Amino acid sequence: MWTIRTATEPDLPGIFDIYDEQVLRGLATFETEPKTPAQRLEWLREHSTEPRPAIVAVEGGRVLGWASLSAWSTRCAYARAAENSVYVHQDHRGRGVGRALMEELLRRARAAGLGVILARVVEGNPASLTLHEKMGFQTVGVMHRVGEKFGRILDVRLMELHLDGGGGAGRG
Repeated sequence: MWTIRTATEPDLPGIFDIYDEQVLRGLATFETEPKTPAQRLEWLREHSTEPRPAIVAVEGGRVLGWASLSAWSTRCAYARAAENSVYVHQDHRGRGVGRALMEELLRRARAAGLGVILARVVEGNPASLTLHEKMGFQTVGVMHRVGEKFGRILDVRLMELHLDGGGGAGRG
């Protein structure tokens, strides 16, 4: 069985093996170039403390998946909001790794006092959409034709989860 913990520098190869597969062949990220070793270290530094950590699911020293919270915006008024990322190695999907990572990420977000978690899910990624819906995220809207990757013009669903008991516009 895997364990979930805060990501550390030795986890970076495993994290970016998973991420780079999507960078180079998938649609789960709109990045198109792998990060350099220096950029990977900077990413970890940006995600090394609450309220925006990076966490990993590991089994036998191998990273099975990872998740992180990132600033939604650098503008101070958005400090209560974060965007989530969850990635699972293709050999370990369907085992509950993504859900366990999401549960821990949301637990940490609540403990850190974040109010809203946002997600951008590319249309055509049913596993991510299903995971977010099961965790209570609701669709805010669809941003049409905002991305292009592998010659495809892509829509992105914007989703939100209110951790503070509040609701979005028109929901109280």
